Amino acid sequence: MTQLNHSFAELGVRDEIVRALAENGIEHPFAIQELTLPLALAGDDLIGQARTGMGKTYAFGVPLLHRVSSDENRPLTGAPRALVVVPTRELCLQVYNDLAGAAKHLPTNDGRKFTVTSIYGGRPYEPQIEALRKGVDVVVGTPGRLLDLAQQGHLQLGGLSVLVLDEADEMLDLGFLPDIERILQLTPDSRQAMLFSATMPDPIITLARTFMNQPTHIRAEAPHSAATHDTTAQYAYRAHALDKVELVSRILQARGRGATMVFTRTKRTAQKVSDELAERGFKVGAVHGDLGQGAREKALKSFRTGEIDVLVATDVAARGIDIDDVTHVINYQCPEDEQAYVHRIGRTGRAGKTGVAITLVDWDELARWEMIDKALNLGNPDPAETYSSSPHIYEDLDIPTDATGTVGKPAKRATKASDEDEHRISSADRPARTRTRSRRRTRGGKPLTGHPDSHPEAHPESVSAAAEDTDAAPAGESEAGEQTTRRRRRRRPRKTEAATAG
Repeated sequence: MTQLNHSFAELGVRDEIVRALAENGIEHPFAIQELTLPLALAGDDLIGQARTGMGKTYAFGVPLLHRVSSDENRPLTGAPRALVVVPTRELCLQVYNDLAGAAKHLPTNDGRKFTVTSIYGGRPYEPQIEALRKGVDVVVGTPGRLLDLAQQGHLQLGGLSVLVLDEADEMLDLGFLPDIERILQLTPDSRQAMLFSATMPDPIITLARTFMNQPTHIRAEAPHSAATHDTTAQYAYRAHALDKVELVSRILQARGRGATMVFTRTKRTAQKVSDELAERGFKVGAVHGDLGQGAREKALKSFRTGEIDVLVATDVAARGIDIDDVTHVINYQCPEDEQAYVHRIGRTGRAGKTGVAITLVDWDELARWEMIDKALNLGNPDPAETYSSSPHIYEDLDIPTDATGTVGKPAKRATKASDEDEHRISSADRPARTRTRSRRRTRGGKPLTGHPDSHPEAHPESVSAAAEDTDAAPAGESEAGEQTTRRRRRRRPRKTEAATAG
């Protein structure tokens, strides 16, 4: 843990915030917090960069709460004074909980309780609209839902004093950029802007400067330090796609393994790996974009409480998963680039604790891995070819030699089931049939003469069915009510054939 000699109180933070942080066991700021607090408290725009798990949330959250609650020239009125925009729902809830905890002792001028609220998709609009109507001071939200409520007139952003983009590299990516630009247009030019992330590529910094006022770029550690931090042991193995699940099953039996995160590049792969590990007896959950919000929150809650100890996730869905006790990170598929690698392995070795990061590189991923290895100077451009039976992986990761591919009976896949239950219609809910089906020969919608089904008393239900068919017949019927549809006639013998037969 990177701790300095200064306390939050010595840095000028309000007593109410200092007391709330102390109640949560936070008394000394991390490096990124101490470096940003003087500038942020003064209202300067800044770009903050520090590895995952080193206190970025409080680096912008503490000065945000201090400035909003201490501005005597602009007393709180219930209109939002600060906005924190995040890329995912999970990160939204994480930031909301941190800020709400730090603000629990703050007073207001109008007799209300100082309020922090979360606005994100996947949940009903009504409770969020009602919260805004009652009055809020700080809003944490995802771009889509924020824009919806702003366009409907429920969210007023014209009075903002502070704007924060968390995980800014993701927020300013092409997928989020249009939404961010629309949100920026709704905010006043005089507001303070802060951007925070573990990685900040140069193009993102250039783009950010277009809507910031002479921002200061604060980097708490050396570039890519998260990837080379000495508290995280890093391994890379060349693995075959068909053997990866078997290999992961062995890794999950390593001695001393605790909570583990398994990363994939696609949603389909995340669910597939989760299902296969559950079949092998592991307590596993999944978090990816194809799951409903309820299922994602249930999986995260189970992971935090220890009900499950393996979480399979995609890169975007994993943003905001803030759990200090993750001991292992497994890259089931090679990350897209060095920034994604930094974010992934930053989930372990947090707050000074040790961790293990394992990357499984398929043959078609070697070129991508070489680029990551070169960019981060990892020193392993050509990983050793490894299978689930290779002795060296047992030695490297302290896996028992008698470990197999299963650990017990198949575990219940509650995450997937609960998500499907939201859309499944049970067969028991189907209405019972009101009549039996009966085959009958017809011509023009009427039973054939002489056929057993031609007697109505034999099959009364057929008569009603025929009536229904007649009523439903399309336009074009004759005046007598018979259909004009051409029916196939029997072939009549020719005269020559008849004479020959005679």
